[in-house]
Amino acid sequence: MEIRAHDHVTRPKGAMQQLLFATFMASANKLVTVDSLTEELWGTTPPQKTHNALQAQISRLRRSLVRVEPDPAALRITTAVSGYQLNVQPGELDAQVFVDTVEEIRVNAWADPHRDIADLRRALALWRGPVFGGIASGPLCRTAASKYEEARTAALELLYKTELRAGGHARIVPELTEMVAQNPLHEQFHRLLMVALYRSGRQIDALNTYRQFQRRLDDDLGIEPSPMLRWYERAILEHDPALMDDTHLSGVLVART
Repeated sequence: MEIRAHDHVTRPKGAMQQLLFATFMASANKLVTVDSLTEELWGTTPPQKTHNALQAQISRLRRSLVRVEPDPAALRITTAVSGYQLNVQPGELDAQVFVDTVEEIRVNAWADPHRDIADLRRALALWRGPVFGGIASGPLCRTAASKYEEARTAALELLYKTELRAGGHARIVPELTEMVAQNPLHEQFHRLLMVALYRSGRQIDALNTYRQFQRRLDDDLGIEPSPMLRWYERAILEHDPALMDDTHLSGVLVART
């Protein structure tokens, strides 16, 4: 995690400062109560003089903000009777920029696939590691981290669907192969990889992708792939022309006779 302003960059130092900063980012522009901050920072074992300890951490974070933003920094963290609030403007929080970009593309999907691909890749490039640097330990941070991770997965699915629509099947095979390796039980990534491989003239590899996923599901969970994925296996075996139809990438099966 880092704070950037103009030509200055600072990173919160120490576990407490990182947790405090993460908590404020998870609740940007919302009041975080003293009780919530205490739980995020110390869990069920707060220090004896909790209020003093929290005030000390808040003051330290404010000083960090002053170093990168001397003039308006005092307004960044405001104090209320029951807690504190971090104030950010539109475009200042990477996580929100990412979510807003993906949502805008989703609303206007397919208008310009090549532009959408470029915008999605720029949004995904904002990810340089796990949410909050992987330190999310309290309920506020864990909830926010889960939300952002799910949004990233959805953005990757949208990117690869759009790439397929734009004819980029061969280009995304290595990326989807990596996604499948990292997410061995994620059916959507397997489905998209199967389509990308098939469209690249690699029918056997597409079928092997399905069978490896089938074995993994059976070994780990004792279940079968979904009817949709089984349909894709049959379609690949039969060289079904529907595999070249992007309407199937939406995840909706079209009834066939």
